[in-house]
Amino acid sequence: MEGQSIKTRGRTFTGVVVDAKMQLTATVEWPRRKYVRKYERYDSSKTRVKAHNPVEIDAKKGDIVKLVECRPISKSKHFMIIEKVGRERLFEAKQELMEESKKKLQVKEQDESS
Repeated sequence: MEGQSIKTRGRTFTGVVVDAKMQLTATVEWPRRKYVRKYERYDSSKTRVKAHNPVEIDAKKGDIVKLVECRPISKSKHFMIIEKVGRERLFEAKQELMEESKKKLQVKEQDESS
């Protein structure tokens, strides 16, 4: 991919990198509110996409990034990170709380099955 430019098109989003373990790929997530007609209320959900993470930008876990739609780069990559906006505050703390709650659920399920 070095030396080649990828034409961008479509929509632009801002999200948080939640995973950057793959080569030149990052998983980016952003929240959204969806209206549910049946209940006449809003449901909060999040969108997760895989995006191309260029060597020049090299976004890490917890970075706030701006990404733009582009041509399909692979089977699941249709976005490209164009800039790093900043770092999300308390990202590590949120991740630790999520891990703790998962462990508590596992212990609870083991106690119930015994």
